Amino acid sequence: MLPGNKRIFVIGYHQSPFGKLGAMTVPRIVEEAVHGAAADAGIPVASIDVASVAGLLTAMLQDQTLLAGLVAAVPGMGSKPIECAENACASGGQAIVNVVHKLLLGEGEVGLAVGIEKMRDDEGKMDGKLIGKVLGTASHPDDRPGKVFVFPHIFAEVMDAYMRHWNVTEAELAHVPVTMYAHANHNPLAQMQKVQMTLDKVMTIDGPNRYLAEGLPMKTFECSQISDGFAGIVLATQAGLARLGIPEQGGRAVELVGYGQATDPLATKGRDVLHPAGANRAMRQAYAMAGITPADVGVAEVHDCFGIMGAMAVEILGLAAPGQGARYFVEGKARVGGGGTPINTSGGLIAKGHPIGASGIAMVGWNYRQLVGAVPESLRAAGARYAASFNIGGPICASVTTVLKAP
Repeated sequence: MLPGNKRIFVIGYHQSPFGKLGAMTVPRIVEEAVHGAAADAGIPVASIDVASVAGLLTAMLQDQTLLAGLVAAVPGMGSKPIECAENACASGGQAIVNVVHKLLLGEGEVGLAVGIEKMRDDEGKMDGKLIGKVLGTASHPDDRPGKVFVFPHIFAEVMDAYMRHWNVTEAELAHVPVTMYAHANHNPLAQMQKVQMTLDKVMTIDGPNRYLAEGLPMKTFECSQISDGFAGIVLATQAGLARLGIPEQGGRAVELVGYGQATDPLATKGRDVLHPAGANRAMRQAYAMAGITPADVGVAEVHDCFGIMGAMAVEILGLAAPGQGARYFVEGKARVGGGGTPINTSGGLIAKGHPIGASGIAMVGWNYRQLVGAVPESLRAAGARYAASFNIGGPICASVTTVLKAP
């Protein structure tokens, strides 16, 4: 049960296709996210009481801070409690938690979490070095020396440590991106929807696929995308549902029955990153609040910023023992219809795309769509009663988790 014995429901979700937004300005992106989420919930924007907005890189890539003011500029949103959420790549998930906290505190009965990111220019081109530099600011200064692209290098070190500690091979971990691309091929909103990925492609060093740091195992095709995109999700208390005339049962209201948030030290040195304490605590907190165990989870969206995190995420979810996450993908259990809990039926960050501020919201939003049967039939997790999400920021530093329950 949520704190205070209150109940909170997801009642609407909207997102853009992930990839390239072209010449859309940041104010227009924010406006589209707000209007789209409200429209999906079937409510007027003015009925939203509180909000939180995430856009990690807008300050450095788009010269725009104080996104809360842009949300307030949308007609119907002015003079309301709104703030910006910054928790590295977990900023979207943090925005949802911020809204949940406002609702639990009684600041309102209907809330909106918005996440945006514009990582490419108006022609769809990207400045890889600049993006790598600004993303690197979410790492500890002591972890940066000698790394041209900070986060790929850090996670390549995590991957190397994981392989050595658990005796796992590159070929086994290659099953993670192959699974993600296979799911994305059926998601019309995915950035890499039309790209076919195979084990041979992931394992062959040729053309665009290369090792990202000398002496370390991670390759290009195991990385998430550089993406534009936005997402918005509407939540409401029982009182909010009553005010809006939305039924708790028999409709599209999906209950958020658990959430967790925890943060580990930023530096990776001297920390057991293969057993991240904060991530495990946040996931256990969400399960305990929901009153379920990992065996109850029917579908999940996780933060596969790199393939190694896909493997580690199923361990943190409790679906595989430590060191067995890669095997979960090798055995096909992560695929829809594969006999396990399907992972990232959206295509994940690797293939759906990773517009930083929107990613955590998109995880919960896709789970919501799963539970109301609003994803393509080929991606549906049949019979799923609970859906879990796991969103991280930094080098497995900030963790935000949620559990949704089907109506």
